[in-house]
Amino acid sequence: MGKLTVVAVKAALKNPGTYQDGDGLFLKVGKSGAASWLLRVQQDGRRRDIGIGSAKLLTLSEAREKADQLRKAVKVEKRDVLAEKRDEAAAKVTFREAALQYHSENAAGWKSEVYTRQWLASLQNYVFPKLGNKPTGSVTTADIISVLTPIWQEIPDTARQVRNRICAVLDFAHARGWRSTEAPSGNNSLKAGRGLPRQIKQTQNRKAMPYVAIPSFLIALRRKPSFGRLALDLLILTGTRSQEVRLARWTEFDLDERIWSIPAEHMKRSRAHDVPLSDAALAVLKKADALRIEGTDVVFPGTAGNPMSDMTLLKVLRDMQEPFHVHGFRSAFTDWAANEGYPNAVVEAALAHKTPDAVQAAYRRTTYLGIREKPGMRVRLMDAWGAYCSGMPATPPAPLAEE
Repeated sequence: MGKLTVVAVKAALKNPGTYQDGDGLFLKVGKSGAASWLLRVQQDGRRRDIGIGSAKLLTLSEAREKADQLRKAVKVEKRDVLAEKRDEAAAKVTFREAALQYHSENAAGWKSEVYTRQWLASLQNYVFPKLGNKPTGSVTTADIISVLTPIWQEIPDTARQVRNRICAVLDFAHARGWRSTEAPSGNNSLKAGRGLPRQIKQTQNRKAMPYVAIPSFLIALRRKPSFGRLALDLLILTGTRSQEVRLARWTEFDLDERIWSIPAEHMKRSRAHDVPLSDAALAVLKKADALRIEGTDVVFPGTAGNPMSDMTLLKVLRDMQEPFHVHGFRSAFTDWAANEGYPNAVVEAALAHKTPDAVQAAYRRTTYLGIREKPGMRVRLMDAWGAYCSGMPATPPAPLAEE
């Protein structure tokens, strides 16, 4: 016979405290007004409190009935009821939900906005399609390997980052009680040469399309307009990196002044960079504007108006059965400019490379852009490159002394 009565429970709900009913069942009322039924049991030499439910939803008789069921489960059936409850909770928390919460709680302490964005983007691109809806508690080593295998050799650095980020989310889920074990160790089953193949060391530069092939390639590229193809087209014509094109927003472009001002947070070296726009580049932007999606300022949007995946441009090349890498177009541009006689300093400035000589870096302040009435050599360089890519004869460069 329990100690509590219906009247006593009703009175207890108004007064914070702990009220014993007997045989381990008790009512706990908090200062905030929250009230819960709990059952205290001894299991494996440890005292454990098992939540039964809200006292505002369960009557005294219902709480006693549930307590009887739990006592039987623990003492007679030898079940770990708390572990079962944790597993049940974990089954409701998907990998996507855990990753988003981990990202939200940790982003403020990360080194930059770009890293914070890339961290989540890597999971959205490579992990969520396969593991996003999977409960964190059921993600296995085999699941992780299935995500990593397609990119393990193709983009090894990114693949290793993705592996580490998956494991960080799973460790986070374990700490929150959504998963019974920590993530598989990167030193064991997820190490190269064990569950994953050894990565091929990339000693050579990324394969670049010869610049002589680019004009005919662009003719083929432009036959089927899409945001991915237009983005690759602009990347080639401006000598920029994939990230700079994928993250580009319309507010960065001054089409009247023919300048693309890339903000520092989009640049590899975190320094703002101005890119002169040739007639060919402006034509690409005109096509992108015609396809513009309402509600987004992204020039080349992917899913839901967000920046496209960093694999989209490579996929364009693979769909066209081209064996080259996206980054290789910067090499092609460099080779063409050298053969045309453009000074290395101008080409390096166009590519936003760091000046290797510290003395030169300190004294060379010019951007080679000139002014509207007298365009600088970088403007002429990009105009000539755009004309060449479009199959038109290029104007030889004027001497650097004119700058």
